[in-house]
Amino acid sequence: MKKKKVICIGEALIDRIRNKSNQGFTDFLGGAPANVACALRKLKIDSSFIGSLGSDDYGKKFIMKFNDLDVNLNFLQLDNDLSTRVVNVDRDQFGDRFFSGFEESSHSCFADEVLSKKLIEKEILNLEKTFLETKYLVTGTILLSSPISSETIFFLLEQAKKFEVKIVIDLNWREVFWDHSSFSSEITKAARVNLIKEFLNHANVLKLAKEEATLFFEDENPIRISKQLSNRPDVIITDGENPVSWYINRLYGISETPSSPKIVDTTGAGDAFLAGLISKLISSGYPSNKLEIEDCIKFAGACGLLTCLGEGAIDQQPDYEKVNKFLGSFIS
Repeated sequence: MKKKKVICIGEALIDRIRNKSNQGFTDFLGGAPANVACALRKLKIDSSFIGSLGSDDYGKKFIMKFNDLDVNLNFLQLDNDLSTRVVNVDRDQFGDRFFSGFEESSHSCFADEVLSKKLIEKEILNLEKTFLETKYLVTGTILLSSPISSETIFFLLEQAKKFEVKIVIDLNWREVFWDHSSFSSEITKAARVNLIKEFLNHANVLKLAKEEATLFFEDENPIRISKQLSNRPDVIITDGENPVSWYINRLYGISETPSSPKIVDTTGAGDAFLAGLISKLISSGYPSNKLEIEDCIKFAGACGLLTCLGEGAIDQQPDYEKVNKFLGSFIS
């Protein structure tokens, strides 16, 4: 049986984005693993989302969106006490966005911080059945800031490896999550970096931004970064609209990415890029030469760019046909 499914684990949250006029804000569904799960469905790849949401209006909106896109929610957890996290995204004097913290909650933590291993274990037989059909497990590092969710992610990684599921990690460093966590706010930055670097040893494929490569590895070369990790993963380094550097299947290269003067909102671009890459790895097989790798990166780059042409990460994600139309008839 050919494995074609993808499981995305981590946070689903609300991006509360300050309007350009700085008067008011707009709420968008977000969170990197949730974004990837949705983007994959638009690219005709079966995906599941494993995370914890509040049983609130935001949680219900997420469930509606996941259901609309047919994202599998068999292992979704709903918390009756804790709220779905709302991230405040502000703009600086140049209009660029930055995370400024979170909407206050009446509790000391948010629903995504309590992804329960015990609840997963109750569904272990169903989970194992799902892993039999799963090619990739995708996760980030934000939930490592909570020992409860962190324990669950490590458990899921170990289970996935038993079924030869490949682990894809998007580093997605967001220090504000650690600063505001009741669990990890006292942990030093150096300790946070070391904890995350240790986690990255589980990766078969590692995606990170250029600034993350510098912070965590003091290097921007994907080959040397791969050598620092025990699994010797494939490494993809993105840098906004600049070229992508990659080390895939023991081949190295730098690929241009498409650009546009019509960019509106870069939120979720990296998640759409990753979904595009994974969709190509599944539909076309793992690339064995530079030409095939360039094709994968080109497709992923188009997914990222098209997501930037409107507001809101999930709503703007392109479907398979839209990406192919953008790239032209040379993509089959």
